[in-house]
Amino acid sequence: MSPDELRDALIALYAARDEEMRARFGRSLPLDEAVFDRWQRAKQLGFGEGTSIYHSACVFGDVKVGEHCWIGPNTLLDGSGGGIKIGSYCSISAGVHIYTHDTMRWALSGGRLPYRQRPVSIGSCVYVGAQCVIASGVTIGERCVIAANSLVIDDVPDGTIAGGTPARTLGEVIGSGESVRLEWHRSGWPR
Repeated sequence: MSPDELRDALIALYAARDEEMRARFGRSLPLDEAVFDRWQRAKQLGFGEGTSIYHSACVFGDVKVGEHCWIGPNTLLDGSGGGIKIGSYCSISAGVHIYTHDTMRWALSGGRLPYRQRPVSIGSCVYVGAQCVIASGVTIGERCVIAANSLVIDDVPDGTIAGGTPARTLGEVIGSGESVRLEWHRSGWPR
């Protein structure tokens, strides 16, 4: 197959998949997302049953993900500095970056200090909003909400709503299962 024939075949494949995706789901995706199966990729990565991860997500190092999680497009899971563990029933929204290392002290010291390398752990039933950054060494407990565009540099206890840069406590997650609700602190986000 010549390069031109391959290009034409890819264009035809994309047109067919795009039409199908728009008809079935009301969405139009880039070529790689339209062609590759998110659930199959998660399975190939050894993630739990029912978990999906977009093809545009980058995965480095030791990353373990539980069952029935959704890992959105353009995420970065960098477990190369100590490993990432994500529980079950988690939503890791679009553009989230999770790091297990940083080079800040190395850069500031002119290379004299080592990289900081520490694992990240996220419990089950956690929602991480779009464009969050979770720094190395952070533990996020069970049933937590991390608001969009937050920088998480400290641990987040079970049942906490956190957000901001740096993230701070904004409220609590009360209950579980079908009776779960969010209770915002007076100084937290409006309802």
